[in-house]
Amino acid sequence: MELWTDYRDRLSAALERLVATGADSAPIATSEAFGRWVHLAQEVHDAGRCLYLIGNGGSAMIASHMATDATKNGGLRAMAFNDASLLTAIGNDIAFEDVFALPLNRIGQRGDLLISISSSGDSPNIVKALETGRRIGMNLVTLSGQRPDNRSRVLGDLNFYVPADRYGWVECAHQLLIHYWFDQYLNVYGNGAL
Repeated sequence: MELWTDYRDRLSAALERLVATGADSAPIATSEAFGRWVHLAQEVHDAGRCLYLIGNGGSAMIASHMATDATKNGGLRAMAFNDASLLTAIGNDIAFEDVFALPLNRIGQRGDLLISISSSGDSPNIVKALETGRRIGMNLVTLSGQRPDNRSRVLGDLNFYVPADRYGWVECAHQLLIHYWFDQYLNVYGNGAL
C-alpha cells in the first residue's frame, strides 16, 4: 500500500473512533460534546473570563495558534503559556511539572476555561495543571491520545480521546478537533469574528 494512503487511512480511522466523555467518564455523543464545548466558551466570553490553552512541543504550538485565533477572531480573552522565559524560569527554579500550574495558580479564576492538548495525556506538567484548574474551579477540556487509560481522560469536564498510538496521528487529529470546535463557536456566536 502507498505510504500516503496508509497514513491518511489510519488517521481517518482514529478520527472515526474518537471518544468523548464527561467528568464521570461516561461516553457522550461527539456532536453533543462539541456543543457543550462551544457553550462553555460562550459562557467564558459572557462572564469576562479567560480561556487558557496548554501543551508541550507540537501541542504547545497548537495551543498558541488557537489562543491567537480565539483572541483575534473570536473576541475571547485567551492565552497559551508558551513564553520562553516563563517556561525556563519555572522549569529551572521550581520544577518542569509546574510550568503551567504555577501561572494558573497566579492568574486563573473560577469559571475560566482550561484546554489541555497532550498526545499521551500523561505529561506530568499537563496533569498537574488540570489538577490545579480543578482546585481553582475552572472548566476543563482535555484532548489526548495513545493509551486509553491516560490520566488526562479522567480530569476534564469534557474529554476528547483519539485512539491512535503514533504522536503524528494524534497531533494531526488534535489540530483538526480544536479547529472544528472553534469554527463551530464562530458559526454559533461570532463575537466580533473577522
